[in-house]
Amino acid sequence: MKLTTLILCGLLIVYGLGACLYALTGVDLLRLVTAGNAVLYRALLSLSGVAALWQLFFFIAFRPTRGLR
Repeated sequence: MKLTTLILCGLLIVYGLGACLYALTGVDLLRLVTAGNAVLYRALLSLSGVAALWQLFFFIAFRPTRGLR
């Protein structure tokens, strides 16, 4: 479960970097990776939504920051 969380966190970081690149230069990296395929593009975008929901679930259910107090 921790490995899944780390992978999805890395995926969200990559999506965030792609969004920064798009905001600064106008180059849509995700569109380039999917070669303009709309179905694949939307599937990868939905994967980012699932990753964000998984992170939220993990932080609520397992409270990984509890030991930092």
